[in-house]
Amino acid sequence: MSVEKIISDFKQKKFKPFYWLEGEEPFFIDEVMHFAEHHILSEAEASFNLSVFYGRDAHWVDIMNTCRKYPMNADLQVVLLKEAQHMKDLEKLEPYFENPLKTTVFVVSYKDKKVDGRSKLSKTLKQKGELVTTKKIYDNQLPDWASNLIQQHGLTIQQKALFLLIDHIGNDLSRIKNEIEKMAVNLNGRKNVTEEDIETYIGISKEFNVFELQDALGKKNTPKAIRILQYFESNPKAAPVPMMLPALYNFFSKVYMIFGIDNKDERSIATSIGVNPYYIKDYLQSSRNYGQQGIEKILLLLHQYNLRSVGVNNSNTSDAGLIKELVMKMIA
Repeated sequence: MSVEKIISDFKQKKFKPFYWLEGEEPFFIDEVMHFAEHHILSEAEASFNLSVFYGRDAHWVDIMNTCRKYPMNADLQVVLLKEAQHMKDLEKLEPYFENPLKTTVFVVSYKDKKVDGRSKLSKTLKQKGELVTTKKIYDNQLPDWASNLIQQHGLTIQQKALFLLIDHIGNDLSRIKNEIEKMAVNLNGRKNVTEEDIETYIGISKEFNVFELQDALGKKNTPKAIRILQYFESNPKAAPVPMMLPALYNFFSKVYMIFGIDNKDERSIATSIGVNPYYIKDYLQSSRNYGQQGIEKILLLLHQYNLRSVGVNNSNTSDAGLIKELVMKMIA
């Protein structure tokens, strides 16, 4: 069952005795936990029938006893176990999972880990309640995910604005959601999100950012790259090396993958290297502009400057200075 289906069931007052939420993506786990904590019970019901435990501090006996209680002046009680991955003796809750109380909705957050699928506990979780394993969204899936979230707020977004948002924030679903919600409030009735909105409400320059620098480098547009570098020198906070280098490496490493692909169909190449087809022409142009040896040189430079950014063979060069040196060598 998906996280969206669980929340949909919650809204329709359809509940299983327990939900075990595990895996790599904390955002989806937090979404279910938040809804369970704030929306299953009314405020009056929650005062007597909502219990929250944290794995580091919780004792299995207390959780077991709470789960086996009957609700007061309500049809259900909700019991939440957050950060269960840090709990000692977690396996001692297994008898409860084998015989859960129907009037208790027990939700367990087990982040960054998974139960052994061959274990008795795994089989019990699947048979008696709901076991959900979350997975990280791949970078090439982020635009569609963010676009769907924007549509849920009754908005549309320009394609370039969408990619500017994604490239700046990266694979942080919680922050993407927060920024979209902030924009939805500030648009004052307008329905289309533009590059100007991204610049105004998220603080990303639509002209001077790592995305535009990447575009200038890929196209070997030296004048544009120099303008962006000059902006970074005047605005050091706009070009933090820990954000710039991974973004550039991600781009050029995917360009490098193109040289190993025999199929020349653009959509197939986009799928193979894990990028949105909307931008595949940029990757192909970069591969032609630099060639395989040129991209190899760029990847080596990025590695060298990553070491310099953490103090290896670096004599106190500023972030903007490092990026300027790097870009000049890449273009040369």
